Amino acid sequence: MPHRAVHDRLLSAAEPLFPALHAALGKLGPLDLPRRDDLPFPAYLCRAIAGQQISVKAAQSIWARVEASAEGADLLDHFCPDNADTLRGCGLSGAKTRTIITIAETHRTVGLDTDALRALPIDQRTDRLTEIWGVGQWTADMMNIFYFGEDDVWPDGDVAARKTLERLTSKRRKTVRTAALFKPYRSWLAYYMWAHVDAPPDGTPT
Repeated sequence: MPHRAVHDRLLSAAEPLFPALHAALGKLGPLDLPRRDDLPFPAYLCRAIAGQQISVKAAQSIWARVEASAEGADLLDHFCPDNADTLRGCGLSGAKTRTIITIAETHRTVGLDTDALRALPIDQRTDRLTEIWGVGQWTADMMNIFYFGEDDVWPDGDVAARKTLERLTSKRRKTVRTAALFKPYRSWLAYYMWAHVDAPPDGTPT
């Protein structure tokens, strides 16, 4: 659905119950939910993991070193146990190094084909991703929203989205229940919450 129509749907859902949220949405929008699917999914997921919980500038610098360390080889082939020390030397933590190597190994053995994952229902895709060591629910939510373009994912594990929705609605009401009123556009609601506090989710590559 075009972003203008989504904006109107969010406004109409908020208006009768949440005046502060309705006002905030009106000031912000209409927004366009960005897609970040410029890489094959396994490589994108590795880049996202590398950038989590650090600044955008630091993430870009580390990823540039990771790419350079491959010396032209395929990145997913480069992400293997023999190169763990090299990857840590690029600035990746031990946990991130292990996760990236595990993602690459999963792709080689089980498969993380972009089209196959895109064809799965959200819950099955999430299960596939969170089976990978180091990939949690928050990361799966970000992949579903930004890479796979799912309109209806509420990332309740994201502190910025959850706390902002609480402030604009009710601290006594669970945000999962509040967000459910905005089906089937909960991903968009989350994006508006991030925009409201100017806090895009950490680790999503730009």
